[in-house]
Amino acid sequence: MVERSYFDWNATAPLRPQAAAALAQAFGAPGNPSSVHAEGRAARRLVERAREQVAALVGAEPGNVFFTSGGTEANMLALTPAIETARDKRPRDRLLLSAIEHLSIRTGGRFPGDMVEDVPVKPDGCVDLDALSGALARASRPLVSLMLANNETGVVQPVAEAAAIAHGAGGLIHVDAVQGPGRIACDIGALGADLLTISAHKLGGPKGVGALVRRADAIHFPEPLIRGGGQERGMRAGTENVMGIVAFGAASAAAREAWPAEAERMRMLRDSLEAGLRAITPHAAIFGEAAERLPNTTLFAVEGMKAETAVIAFDLEGIALSSGAACSSGKVQPSHVLAAMGVSPALVRGAVRVSLGRTTTEADIERFLAAWRKLAKALSKGHSIAA
Repeated sequence: MVERSYFDWNATAPLRPQAAAALAQAFGAPGNPSSVHAEGRAARRLVERAREQVAALVGAEPGNVFFTSGGTEANMLALTPAIETARDKRPRDRLLLSAIEHLSIRTGGRFPGDMVEDVPVKPDGCVDLDALSGALARASRPLVSLMLANNETGVVQPVAEAAAIAHGAGGLIHVDAVQGPGRIACDIGALGADLLTISAHKLGGPKGVGALVRRADAIHFPEPLIRGGGQERGMRAGTENVMGIVAFGAASAAAREAWPAEAERMRMLRDSLEAGLRAITPHAAIFGEAAERLPNTTLFAVEGMKAETAVIAFDLEGIALSSGAACSSGKVQPSHVLAAMGVSPALVRGAVRVSLGRTTTEADIERFLAAWRKLAKALSKGHSIAA
């Protein structure tokens, strides 16, 4: 049997032991958190403890954390014209998105299509702040949505600078931060974010639970995405996923405790992987390497390589990785991120993402490089992974 190495942590992180233990413990809790009897109150205590843990992860107040079914739902909740602040109850009149946002943001949420505007990125993968300033000047009450770090390239965005520009223009800013916690600093106040999305399974919690976090209770949504019984203080109806939320809290606490030592270890392994990659194929393109990146992410390509067949070839060698975002029902599609960066179509078609995590070892890196050496040799001969 082929020994396996997992290099797809940006798609999903394996469950942390702390989260698994919390999940098992909460499995036997019978109460509904909205019930007033002892069992219901016990379930409520579990949920509120997890809310405190998630809030601590991103420097927020627990009362400003709203649990959802995941990052996508949190993004949809945030992207609505009907965001009120204490000073302005009027709807937002423009949604500004960077051209490299996750597809759940690229839909525009509840904004009509004619109210959505793209903001370009520079060749290094960072949003163009001058272009953002220009777009903000054309809107009266804008909402900006800018990810903290790109899920494909790992490029960290200048969120604090963008937030200052947005606020100066009378706008609000939402940050999709699902790739950040446990890897880079992710404090909602330091970022200047008004709204922040996080997802449990990206940091070692279970799939199917996430959160939208607001910086202050002056921000309000009069039209929740899911209506019903008024759970989550009217922000998200539906009985809370107690087990998922409890495990999310445990994963958040573990990620907070392990950072930044865990991140630095990943950075050293990532740098070792890239040095080996370049030694084998000096002409390989590593995207976003001129910018600040997540410490665990490498997106690379070699001209003549086709991503879909490369991913399959790596899989046969015991290496689990992806061609980019794992959000298209298993389909391998050309990267809109690389296209926005101006990368040639020939390289876009061959982009492969390697993302590391807390259990990645030097042996995993060696296994990856051995597999790549074999595949690169085949590529040079026009076999197996050629387009």
